[in-house]
Amino acid sequence: MKIGIVGGTGREGRGLAVRWAKAGHDVFIGSRQTDKGVAKAAEFANEFGVSLQGADNAAACNHAELIVVTVPYSAHRATFESIKDAVGEKIVVDITVPLQPPKVRSVNLPEGQAAALEARGYLPEGARLVAALHHISSEHLSDPNHAFDCDVLVCGDDKDARAEVISVISDLGLRGVDAGVLKNAIALESLTPVLLHINRRYKSVGSGVRITGIPETE
Repeated sequence: MKIGIVGGTGREGRGLAVRWAKAGHDVFIGSRQTDKGVAKAAEFANEFGVSLQGADNAAACNHAELIVVTVPYSAHRATFESIKDAVGEKIVVDITVPLQPPKVRSVNLPEGQAAALEARGYLPEGARLVAALHHISSEHLSDPNHAFDCDVLVCGDDKDARAEVISVISDLGLRGVDAGVLKNAIALESLTPVLLHINRRYKSVGSGVRITGIPETE
């Protein structure tokens, strides 16, 4: 699959790009600056021995069948508004958590209740928005040899889009779990500050979520 990672030059984007490229996907890294996207794609490709392309965020969207947005909340609205004309009816995965530094271990509900719900308002009608990957450590993602022991909760109003995202998440070495409609992103995003608190309290790295009681073949 052709995957475009918007804001893909950071740690989350790096880990996602490398893991998906190793799984055989065609990955394009986007940035606000074309030169930075090109340079980071070349850097990651050389470091991990994978094939990657890079340029600006609009080019990543135009290239992709599935778009993943990996930006901090402070850049969330501006980023979505900058790519809305390039999205069309593609699947867009928003991994943003509306953290409010310095209190990143306390839940912060934005004006729209969830970053993903706000993103829905920035995108054109027909875009298939999914919220996922909120609870995965960027440090663990960036280590292609790390074996995950947690699940990824996936929500969105389009059932088929959720299923498609769950499928590509499996190529990251993770199990995706269907978590229902996009409004449930309020709960998903709110759990991240709780996990950050747990990490500090127990001196852990990348505590995650494991859903029990469902068939492994789901």
